[in-house]
Amino acid sequence: MSVFTSAFGDLKLNRWPLRKNDQLQAWDAADGYLLKHLAENNIINSSKRVLVINDSHGALSCALHGHDVTHWSDSSLSQADALQNAALNKQPPTLSFVQSIQPLQGNFDVVLIKIPKTNALLEDQLIRLRGHITKETIIVAGAMVKHLQKSAFQTIEKIIGPLTTSLAVKKARLIFSRLQNADTDITNPYPSSYDDPAVGVPLINHANVFARDHLDIGSRFLMANLSNCPSANRVVDLACGNGVLGIKYQQQHRQATLQFIDESYMAIESAKQNYNTTFPDKLDDAQFLAQDGLSSNPVDSVDLILCNPPFHQQHIVDEEIANKLFHDAKRCLSKGGQLWIVSNHHLAYTDKLKRLFGHCRTVDKNKKFVVLQSTKRS
Repeated sequence: MSVFTSAFGDLKLNRWPLRKNDQLQAWDAADGYLLKHLAENNIINSSKRVLVINDSHGALSCALHGHDVTHWSDSSLSQADALQNAALNKQPPTLSFVQSIQPLQGNFDVVLIKIPKTNALLEDQLIRLRGHITKETIIVAGAMVKHLQKSAFQTIEKIIGPLTTSLAVKKARLIFSRLQNADTDITNPYPSSYDDPAVGVPLINHANVFARDHLDIGSRFLMANLSNCPSANRVVDLACGNGVLGIKYQQQHRQATLQFIDESYMAIESAKQNYNTTFPDKLDDAQFLAQDGLSSNPVDSVDLILCNPPFHQQHIVDEEIANKLFHDAKRCLSKGGQLWIVSNHHLAYTDKLKRLFGHCRTVDKNKKFVVLQSTKRS
């Protein structure tokens, strides 16, 4: 457990689920800088309605406990972390949560934004935010300087209005803006879509979906090997993104029951729309879950898992994400069930899977990717 000291007091904050000897913090200097600015300028009071966007683990939301705060995020993990950290600090469950795919309600007086890694997500959020702010709304964005791209400044200026920036403090910077030209219509380009002959139907992609305008080459490589997968009844597309792996498997195995799992609300909504377009006769046959991997799946409940595992969360490279997916996969697979993954060579997942499953078979490889398969033997 770590203590986050801010201008609004001390908080105990964890990254959930808890890990032994976790060296990563549940906040960064930009969180502290945002809160310091609010306190020094007396921006927050009981009458102000506050929107917090992309608060990774609840540092901002929990620090502002007691105020009218809405937590808006594409990450189901972030919202779960904020809820658990509020409970850890014995705060009553008063936070309001809005998923990224849900509309906001009413106007906000103060908007705090942690700049996301994906500029498309920022663009989508700001366009949808415009209808819920006024020219008087105070908008403050924050990020670590090393993560601030020119595109973020351009997007804020284009959608919200002119901006100014703070000095850098502890390698963090703040961006200030106010809504200008509120009556100007801005068309939201998301969700977008593309056609790929490997799938045969247009694929919808919401703003925060990886490889938004094309089929990513890792998934394409695993798709080319799906014909070698066994015929299974209970199949999971894990970390599913837009659902292309599960959809392709379903095309080859109509009898299978598919479950699509991702921590991103936008990924799950994309997968659901794509599946329903591809299989209009099977609308009730698949499940779509925004959750922490297989954490809620029972033991021995899955026969086949397909996965293009992520190895970062926002700007943080974190191989423990894949490790957790692999351990959960072994727990949930039935005896004889198989895990199929695609990964970059440099991630060296072969050794991890050998230690976990007792073996790991290389199905295919090229210069960049490898397709690996492990079977649960007992």
